[in-house]
Amino acid sequence: MIKTLIFDFGDVFVNLDKPATMREMNKHKIETLSENLLQVNQQYEKGLISSTAFVKSYQTEHPELQENQFKDSWNAILIDFPEYRYQFLKKLSEEQTYRLILLSNTNEIHIDWIKDNVPFFEDFKACFDAFYLSHEINFRKPDAEIYEFVLQQHNLEPQECLFIDDTKENTEAAKNLGIHTWNIDPAQEDVVDLFTARKELF
Repeated sequence: MIKTLIFDFGDVFVNLDKPATMREMNKHKIETLSENLLQVNQQYEKGLISSTAFVKSYQTEHPELQENQFKDSWNAILIDFPEYRYQFLKKLSEEQTYRLILLSNTNEIHIDWIKDNVPFFEDFKACFDAFYLSHEINFRKPDAEIYEFVLQQHNLEPQECLFIDDTKENTEAAKNLGIHTWNIDPAQEDVVDLFTARKELF
């Protein structure tokens, strides 16, 4: 029996355009990211470096890049947060049938954009029993440690949890720990259809 629902954020609640950041950076003559910057991205997602240091890492390799140009490019991945998905979660929260947890790989610059552009963000956040952002807990998916952290924090049995994420690598890592998963396809599926998409679990 499923007792806990663990949700990703991007492309589950917030619509993403994942290639958009590189498309925007191409406009500033950045065609590819160096291995160093790819590592920096992961460090930033884990909250191991500050936003200031993160921006400077890009400017060190691309001195012509202005901070506002970089941040606009970085945030281009974020499209919108349809309110009906918040209403779906709010209803789940009010029913109190399941423990609700958010588990997202994200970073301070993206969350600042969300706070500025999604008027119901704080109400959305309040619907959850726990709200875990990778840059705040210093873990990121698909590392096993992040799932083990959540299970331990809440004394959860893996087989009583369902994890919803759009990235196959992330759901596979959770599945390896015995957690039920839904690898959602944002092009064809919507989180509000959870109970029909994975009806065998409910």
